[in-house]
Amino acid sequence: MVGSANLNVMLKAARKAGRALAKDFREVENLQVSMKGAGDFVSRADIAAEKILKTELMGARPTYGWLAEEGGEEPGQDPTRRWIVDPLDGTTNFLHGLPHWAVSIALEHKGEVVAGVIYDPSKDEAFFAEKGTGAWMNEGRLRVSGRHKMIEAIFATGLPFGGRADLPDTLQDLARLLPSCAGVRRWGSAALDMAYVAAGRYDGFWERRLNAWDLAAGVIIVREAGGFIEPLSKGGDILGDGAVICANEPLFDKFTKTIRG
Repeated sequence: MVGSANLNVMLKAARKAGRALAKDFREVENLQVSMKGAGDFVSRADIAAEKILKTELMGARPTYGWLAEEGGEEPGQDPTRRWIVDPLDGTTNFLHGLPHWAVSIALEHKGEVVAGVIYDPSKDEAFFAEKGTGAWMNEGRLRVSGRHKMIEAIFATGLPFGGRADLPDTLQDLARLLPSCAGVRRWGSAALDMAYVAAGRYDGFWERRLNAWDLAAGVIIVREAGGFIEPLSKGGDILGDGAVICANEPLFDKFTKTIRG
């Protein structure tokens, strides 16, 4: 797979930030995990990774805008293009020594995501896509699963933590979905959840209260792998609302009806 110049810039940046995070991850596994000590260490790793990404991406495309978890939003000289970046999606996993977290980079053009990279350094899996050219993991083409029956399908979501207000909604979702499917997974990284739908590992994914940088790269990777993706609320805006639902084509209608109630 030979991508565009922009995609190659994105892959190089993701791998470089991923290498730095992998080194820090080996350290965090050895830390005494007190909330202060380990949390501070992880936030430093996160900020350092974002700095690498900004240097690489803005160095290659200095006129583009910027939206990222740590650094916030900066308009670019080119108002039509911006990078949307999450240097570490799955921070809680990282903090606990769980090897399931990712670097996520998207390129937005005129309000539409046109390229995305999600890189999992622990497994050396780079999921990526560009508009109109399909989705890939490393050297292989990605396709969503071909399952047709809800009872054979597994789905992914995030579960609200620490007193978040969306707990009742999520519990209602689970009460409707669990009796009709083969299982629900909660692995703690929305970016990888979406990459796994694209790879056919999960059959669908839904979640509320996410940020644009959690979702942007996954949106195009799912689409280019043949998946259907919509705002969780009909007529909503995925990146603006931070609420998404996606699945393969045969299951999409059944899955969305189940979740939307």
